[in-house]
Amino acid sequence: MPALVATKYVGRVEWLGCVTDREADLASTGRSEVFASFAGAADEAHAGLTRASCSRVVTQYPKGTEIRNTRQFSVVSAEELATIAANMGIERLDPSWIGASVVISGLPDFTHLPPSSRLQFATGATLVVDMLNRPCHLPVPVIDRHLPSAGRKFKAAAKGLRGVTAWVEREGDLRVGDDVRLHIPEQRAWVGV
Repeated sequence: MPALVATKYVGRVEWLGCVTDREADLASTGRSEVFASFAGAADEAHAGLTRASCSRVVTQYPKGTEIRNTRQFSVVSAEELATIAANMGIERLDPSWIGASVVISGLPDFTHLPPSSRLQFATGATLVVDMLNRPCHLPVPVIDRHLPSAGRKFKAAAKGLRGVTAWVEREGDLRVGDDVRLHIPEQRAWVGV
């Protein structure tokens, strides 16, 4: 019996992007296709088999500790981007402004997919959902470049809607327009909290 169950949900890749130099700018540049290797996308600032720990895992490791890179991709929902834009009072939130890697439509409650869910693309390439991606202040200057004074609204507007971080389990091409099938772990929700 498989530990991961294919759901009835099939999404669609709406947009792909890469952040090539995070120190220079958080904004991602659109692509029609990205090869996902075990280290992530070759020209992506978040690529690599390992990374330095950050504030997301500070209770486990001192900041800067070398750890496995489970944040190779920032995956967001097209529907949730529209909700964030509405929450901000703007017409549209461009995924490049928040450094997104992949935008998928058609998968409900996307930001709250169970950790270890698989997003399997038409080519067989598969991303593993690590965890919810909490909104932060880093997109503020990028959003403000396009919509002055709108950036400060992002963090609150995106709470619980910022998508997930993910890493590559199976290499392959990710292409705009391709289907993405959702597989989830077969287990009950944890009741410890």
